[in-house]
Amino acid sequence: MFIEFSWLIPLIPLLCFVIIGFFGTKMHEGGGYLAIAGAAVSTLIAVLVSYEYWTSAAFASGVPYVASMEWFAFTSTTGSFVMNVGVYIDSLACMMMLFSSFISLLIFIYSVGYMSHEGNKKRRYYAEVSLFLSGMLGLVVSSNFLEMFIFWEIMGLCSYLLIGFWSFKHPEGDAASINAASAAKKAFLVTRLGDVSLMGGLFVLLYAFQSLDYTVLFDVNNIAAVDSNMIALAMLLVFGGVIGKSAQFPLHDWLPDAMAGPTTVSALIHAATMVKAGVYLTARAFPLFVQVEYVMLFVAVIGGVTAFIAATMALNNMNIKKVLAFSTLSQLGYMILGLGAGGYVMAIGIKHGDPALIAAGAAGYVAACLHMMNHAFFKALLFLGSGSVIHAVGTEDMRQMGGLAKHMPITSKTMLIGSLSIAGFPLLSGFWSKDLILESVMDAFTEPVGWVFVILWTLAVITALMTAFYMFRMWYMTFHGEEGHAAKHCHGESPRTMTLPLMILSVFAAASGLLILFGFGDTVCIGFDGTKFIVGNGHGHDAMYYLEHIFTNVYTYVTILLALLGIYVAYLMYNKKTLNPGRFNKEGQSFIYRLFANRWWFPEFYDQLSLKLGYGTACGVDFIDKQIIDGTVNGLSSSVVGGGEVLSRAQTGNLHSYAGVVVGGTIILAVIAVALFYFMGGI
Repeated sequence: MFIEFSWLIPLIPLLCFVIIGFFGTKMHEGGGYLAIAGAAVSTLIAVLVSYEYWTSAAFASGVPYVASMEWFAFTSTTGSFVMNVGVYIDSLACMMMLFSSFISLLIFIYSVGYMSHEGNKKRRYYAEVSLFLSGMLGLVVSSNFLEMFIFWEIMGLCSYLLIGFWSFKHPEGDAASINAASAAKKAFLVTRLGDVSLMGGLFVLLYAFQSLDYTVLFDVNNIAAVDSNMIALAMLLVFGGVIGKSAQFPLHDWLPDAMAGPTTVSALIHAATMVKAGVYLTARAFPLFVQVEYVMLFVAVIGGVTAFIAATMALNNMNIKKVLAFSTLSQLGYMILGLGAGGYVMAIGIKHGDPALIAAGAAGYVAACLHMMNHAFFKALLFLGSGSVIHAVGTEDMRQMGGLAKHMPITSKTMLIGSLSIAGFPLLSGFWSKDLILESVMDAFTEPVGWVFVILWTLAVITALMTAFYMFRMWYMTFHGEEGHAAKHCHGESPRTMTLPLMILSVFAAASGLLILFGFGDTVCIGFDGTKFIVGNGHGHDAMYYLEHIFTNVYTYVTILLALLGIYVAYLMYNKKTLNPGRFNKEGQSFIYRLFANRWWFPEFYDQLSLKLGYGTACGVDFIDKQIIDGTVNGLSSSVVGGGEVLSRAQTGNLHSYAGVVVGGTIILAVIAVALFYFMGGI
């Protein structure tokens, strides 16, 4: 009854975008309440659709709900193709649309307080965030890769518009920052690199399968009929799009600079939309990714490297939003690592027909999906908490904060819950999914290239230690110690429209991980029974499996000790009542400090690469365009014009001259004719 209307989930925010865009200036709060209403209705429909699907016979039999119609057809040299438009609802789609719509709803409510001083610009803001939400929800419910790609690009456009929302402002107090307009262009251009790769992968899939519909591409018989090398090429190209959109190494550098936009936009990008799309795409295309184990190995390596490198950049950063941005990069790396490790094990299991390995790989998939959901809640909480702090003190520089806990008790306590959760404190949400990801990496130890996963597991464990340290470094510098300059002028706790979403999100940040004990693994698990890939419907592991694998594993206690150690070191270094904020103004002199503070010099590398390669290529193209193409065209034009000028001189208007020309021409032609006749006759 409800699932048939799942197409309304992305359509309603899209209608809100249109209405606010045209009439927002005549609406209260620039259309903010309409945006909230649209997100609320989408959330409600998502809840009803998910409930209906999870209680349906389709879910019990492992069959997704698919409804589509023909969009257009075309014929090429490689065959005839039919493109459809429709919806594809399974457990993964239900999970994604639930947390994306709900978190976006809370961010929209928060925006009423946070964006209250923006005047007429509020209309543009609420129109764009509504379109942003529509893009994410449309991507989630799409029934094929082409439809998904369209919504993927809509989100790219919205990210550009929203990151550059404050294009008139310049960064303050951070020499490494760039202004909002430049940040928006950087995000747009870098993600376009990934999107070109994704588009190439879709062309390969279309050539190989003659379709882009999920039902066709995920069919085991169709997969078996396609060359595995073709699938490997397609998936590597598709993963290039994931690297760009989810800011994975080496296209990770755009995300920290994207903090130039409003904090609410940062929360949307990091928690509910945009960067989650890349992880979702990897999970959605999992049946294709697991056809070639070394593709999954590449995915795991990219995730592990990103998690580690990004965490190092957060260790000494002084900007509260950028610390959270580097944290997002690192946690996204965890998700990609979990999918890569689990997919690698599953690929080996499928190759050898080993159900135990297939089940172990499925556990990695569950861990990554759980971490994606948990991260959405605690990262939305942390970003909105940082927005509350910035709203109160007017700066993002943590060196000017300190002692804010007494001024902002709600913000302080809710951000503490978020920090504990992301640090992997026992029994909070981040603990469950992080340790399950580490467990999935450990399951790959005994495979042919197990030594790679030993390295990745080591990097992930070190990352867990760094995460606990830099999160509590941020929390202590912000809320404890001696009051900084900005803290002394704190406006007090934020309004209720901002603190209420913080309190709601803190509940989910603390408890969402417990869903693993109440059927989450059965709901989103992906499995392979030899005939088809199955998402959900009870083919996953029960709660005891996860409890045993976490609490009977000695490595779990190692990671718990490391998390507690990171928190304790941050306490010793930054929770001092006599803390002098001026000490942070002294730049570190060591190479390691400068390496992390300068983001491993990736921005400089990209600048030089753009200058040497991009600018050089542009100069070459400019030369070809102006000197060769334009030169050829202009030369032909000049020849025609010059010839016309020469011939025009013969047009004197004098009848005697024309008669002379005619007589002379006749004589010449006669001479030529006689000569030809003579010589031909002689032959």
